[in-house]
Amino acid sequence: MKYKNAIIFGGKSTEHEVSLNSATNIFNAVDKSVFDVTLLGVDKTGKWRYNAKYPSVNINLREVDFFSQSTEVVLEKDDEYALIIAKESKEILDSFDIAFPIIHGNFGEDGTLQGFLKALQIPFVGPDLLASAICMDKEITKRVLRDHGIPISNFISLDKENKNQISFQQVKELLGMPTFVKPCNGGSSVGVSKVNDATSFEEAIELAFTYDDNILIEEAIIGKELECAVLGNENPTASIIGELVSTREFYSYDAKYNDSQGATITIPADIPDEISNKLRDTAVKAYKATRCEGMARVDFFLKNDNTFVLNEINTLPGFTEISMYPKLWEFNGISFTNLITRLVNLAIERKNNKIIKTER
Repeated sequence: MKYKNAIIFGGKSTEHEVSLNSATNIFNAVDKSVFDVTLLGVDKTGKWRYNAKYPSVNINLREVDFFSQSTEVVLEKDDEYALIIAKESKEILDSFDIAFPIIHGNFGEDGTLQGFLKALQIPFVGPDLLASAICMDKEITKRVLRDHGIPISNFISLDKENKNQISFQQVKELLGMPTFVKPCNGGSSVGVSKVNDATSFEEAIELAFTYDDNILIEEAIIGKELECAVLGNENPTASIIGELVSTREFYSYDAKYNDSQGATITIPADIPDEISNKLRDTAVKAYKATRCEGMARVDFFLKNDNTFVLNEINTLPGFTEISMYPKLWEFNGISFTNLITRLVNLAIERKNNKIIKTER
């Protein structure tokens, strides 16, 4: 029997279009001889949508609109399958065994979607509810990492009610200049600003608070921007280290997704083997500390003295044409198609293990 995967994409966040790109590549890469696959969208208002007439081969969600001719649906779970049911007619339109959520940003990788799927007892690819929530909140991530002895950058956290309790001069004395201001919850550098002076500081604070009620002010780390892909459940493995060199002042959302010349990628990174091994070990340690399963991309900054800090952990990394996560595994000999197969199998493995543990 083939397992059927539902690729869940779209969403309400600012990364909706990135999700369309990732979902397109995942759908086209799935080994159809091993798995069946269907598409399940979430539109920009948060409604679940299904389109039975959408192309089933060589799709392109970026160019051929999925949502305009779609039906609003709800999800239910019977004894065996997750059911996609038309909201108005109550007709069962499709069913699936495993969900592959690839909704980036809020409501997709912050634990919200994972909690919903878990409540319905639908197994899914990627980290569980707890890991997703921890890693989405940059402040909480830093505190967990720090408690596990993993080096992080110095930071100050602010909430909206207390945003005027710290001045630019205080930040300058505590963290130096430049600094970065960012929403605690968010991805793809949305709402992130580099601060050099009092004027840009005030602007950055206002911008970050438009995306979240809690923000982070971080010291700027000068050095190489390095990334490591981690794959697995109880015994995760780390990929080779890759280096990202931004051609802009920093790797913003626009540089990531709207500018093909926004950065160059080097795999493997030009760093000593000893440092590479330390980073890989630290990536796995951080992955376990934050309770990740399935997959995550772990990002570092390597300073000129070869010390490093862990910047963030992305629990639903991009699967676009330029995304580092699949590229790192491809360099390690795992093709895009085989990577998707492994990720789905890890979700199945987690489901089966949890059933076994429950029966004991």
